Amino acid sequence: MKTRSFQSGRLTIIAAALSAAGLAIWLTVSHHAGATTDSAPKESTGRNDAGHILVPDNSPLRKALQIQTVEEGSISIPFSLPATVEPDPARFVRILTPLTGKITAIHKQLGDDVKPGDVLLSIDSADLAQAISDNDKARLAMTLARKNLDRQKEFDQSGLAAKRDLEQAQNDYEQALSEFQRAGQKLSQLGAKAGTAGQLSTGHTLAIRSPIAGKVIDFSAANGAYWNDSNAALMTVADISRVFITASAKEKDLPNLYAGQEVSIHFDAFPQPVSAKVQYVGDMLDPDTRTLKVRMLLQNPDRQLKPGMFAQAEFLGKAHQGIAVPATAVIQKGFTSKVFVELAKGEYESRVVRTGSQSGNRIEILSGLKGGEKIVTKDGVLLND
Repeated sequence: MKTRSFQSGRLTIIAAALSAAGLAIWLTVSHHAGATTDSAPKESTGRNDAGHILVPDNSPLRKALQIQTVEEGSISIPFSLPATVEPDPARFVRILTPLTGKITAIHKQLGDDVKPGDVLLSIDSADLAQAISDNDKARLAMTLARKNLDRQKEFDQSGLAAKRDLEQAQNDYEQALSEFQRAGQKLSQLGAKAGTAGQLSTGHTLAIRSPIAGKVIDFSAANGAYWNDSNAALMTVADISRVFITASAKEKDLPNLYAGQEVSIHFDAFPQPVSAKVQYVGDMLDPDTRTLKVRMLLQNPDRQLKPGMFAQAEFLGKAHQGIAVPATAVIQKGFTSKVFVELAKGEYESRVVRTGSQSGNRIEILSGLKGGEKIVTKDGVLLND
């Protein structure tokens, strides 16, 4: 009987202990829950009746935002354009043959220096032989017409010839002279030379000569080959002691380009940039690329710059009054650019702006802001809705 009473009392004590422990746990959990509710951050932003964004004083966002006053001043924004090295067109000649024929001799090889008038190669051409023959015939016809004219003049002075015969002789001579001149001009274009007595050198070998001084930079001819394409270059002679740097400008860059403008040119092959000036700004846009050619002339005495090399041309735009802000202040939302203007402490307006060129970490604002206004320059994206 005593044992049963002892066990019953023991169970009562254990139940009381468990109840006390449960109560303690519930109070602890309730206390932490209340503390969590009390320490939860309040809403970071809100809006007033005007739609402006409001940031409470105790919001961590208030401390994260950085504010800067907009200043208006002189702006010269640099911009970069892709460019390539091109030879001077006045010093770059693709050597063509005016006649078909067999290449009999090659006098200059790839890399050789040439002077104006140097013979580059020789071509045995039947067409040249025909041109020489035509010139000889025209000369003989002119000589005969001249003799006939002189004879008719003598008859006219003696009264032995009709006026009509003299006029016919005069007309025949003028036609023969014109034909002889035409034949001579054709030979001159072909590069054939006349002797001191006015006679053409015999043979039908055409000497192809260089019209400029320079160096053979491309070569396609082969000794003994028959060349029948008058539009294909036998070789190319160029003087690259000066070259053009040609940049491709977009339409939006045109207001900032002008002759005499300073340019810094950066080549992939060389660490140091080269200074140049704009010599020519094109007058027509390429219909395919919608770009305009801008040319700078560079002296290249050591021939380190090779036609076809790529470069970046950095221009400095014309100085003008405007507003430039840190690029971090401009928030992009779809196709719209906007900034957040601080109207008062903790009150911000979302303002749409129109942007211009960007230079480094600053971007020009064309409209939407004015000097003296304050804008958010850091973490403004947290205000973006």
